[in-house]
Amino acid sequence: MTAATTASPTSTAPTPGQVWTRTRGVLAVVLILVVAGITFAVVRSGTNHGQLDPRSADPKGSRAVAELLKARGISVTVATTLDEATAATGPDTTLLVAGPNLLTRSQQLRLDETASASAGRTLLIAPGPAATTRLAPGVRAEPHHAVSALAPSCELPAARLAGTADMGGIRYTTQAPTAITCYPAAGRPSLVVLPTGAGGDTILLGAPDLLHNERLDKQGNASLALQLLGSRPHLVWYLPSLTDPSATTDDDSPGDENEEQSESGARDDAADESSFLDLAPSGWLWGTLQLSIAAVLAAIWRARRLGPLVTERLPVAIRASESAEGRSLLYRKANARDRAADALRAATRTRIAPLAGVPARDAHTPDVLLAAVSARMTTPDHDVSTLLFGTAPPTDAALVLLADQLDALEREVRTS
Repeated sequence: MTAATTASPTSTAPTPGQVWTRTRGVLAVVLILVVAGITFAVVRSGTNHGQLDPRSADPKGSRAVAELLKARGISVTVATTLDEATAATGPDTTLLVAGPNLLTRSQQLRLDETASASAGRTLLIAPGPAATTRLAPGVRAEPHHAVSALAPSCELPAARLAGTADMGGIRYTTQAPTAITCYPAAGRPSLVVLPTGAGGDTILLGAPDLLHNERLDKQGNASLALQLLGSRPHLVWYLPSLTDPSATTDDDSPGDENEEQSESGARDDAADESSFLDLAPSGWLWGTLQLSIAAVLAAIWRARRLGPLVTERLPVAIRASESAEGRSLLYRKANARDRAADALRAATRTRIAPLAGVPARDAHTPDVLLAAVSARMTTPDHDVSTLLFGTAPPTDAALVLLADQLDALEREVRTS
């Protein structure tokens, strides 16, 4: 009778446990990103409005000074378009322009015309050369200077009452006889007050630092800010926006080449005054931070391959000689002669220890093993200590020689 034998095929499909082990890292990263995103959104919702924004509680925001003004009975209105800003101007209004350098030529001319006719106060924050020429005729912007604690050195009551303040930034020069210049830095004032008639004035502030939340309680910053912004019962905080429809209706004359050249140079100077981080929206900065965290978590997840080895069922049986050959090829590819030499020496010590009468637990103890092996040696030609516990061979030829010497040592111990 003939018995038919069938070999059961070995399944290579991963088990549920293996699938969980392989995917749990990805799931953990996704979960952490979701939780981090929700946390950032909750923490920063309603407070992230950008720099010099009266609604922002960030260090570079201006919510603190806005709240102090409101406590004094001054209304604070935020305008993001030129139409909103010009419609709210009047003799009882202070118009703060947070980014005059972001306005186009036509916007600047329109703003200057409206502000001059309003008989109110206009406060320009760090206007550059082009913006200064149009919004404050007769004043010229000088190169940027570091912000530091400066003394007023002028007769302006608000400055004398505030005293030392964090000023500097862009400096200005003017020949107007009615202008008041304060807080000089390197011989040039960083605060200029220009009367415009009918009780109105235009103020140029070289740096916005004293309006920031993080600096409001330093020096006389709070006093100076409240006096400059609180002289009228209404404050319009104009934050120029790139989405303002008036920004697309520029009436520049294409025939005036000289003006075009000066305009280009002025814009270049204004761009130099702002860093890349100042121009980048805060949302992009937070997005970059989240992507960086994701990259770090992905690196940690992928680094788990450097952890301890785990056993895995093989789909087929592999002969010991093939496994040894494969490992040796890996050692050779990595130039790991030290690991190969350690493996050869450890295997030799394990085999010759029982032949020399050494217990298995002392097979890798130099004092015990060397004494027992030396006692069985008939020829003193071999340096047993170097062979069994020496350093890594420097070359492949030295590694082959070490293997031959270990084989010879084992044969001698076995036949002694």
